[in-house]
Amino acid sequence: MPVVVTNRVPVAPGWEEKFEDRFRKRVHLVDRSPGFIRNEVHRPRRLKLDHTAGGFVEDPDAEAYYEIKTWWRNLDDFLAWTRSPAFAEAHKSRAPAEMFAGNNQISVHEVLTSTDLDGVGD
Repeated sequence: MPVVVTNRVPVAPGWEEKFEDRFRKRVHLVDRSPGFIRNEVHRPRRLKLDHTAGGFVEDPDAEAYYEIKTWWRNLDDFLAWTRSPAFAEAHKSRAPAEMFAGNNQISVHEVLTSTDLDGVGD
């Protein structure tokens, strides 16, 4: 069953461009890992649903996490990536601590159903 690994990263105000640039210039080592499907980097939008206004409005006080998602054929493929020399190489360059507004959060989810994966969850 496919899995999606999400790394939620709180980027400090003013560091967004440098954070995004790190992903634009990444070395793509994960892309060659067995079982890797795709990588996505999601930029946060500070919005909230305002029922009175009848739609979404800007919310400058909302928590804003970037999300880095990697999609894998199965959990074993992801775990093999984390134990590989390529993983160590891809993560050796550390960003400055002041780039972050707190600790990152990693979660792993199995794909139960999907509109683009035939037979998943059947």
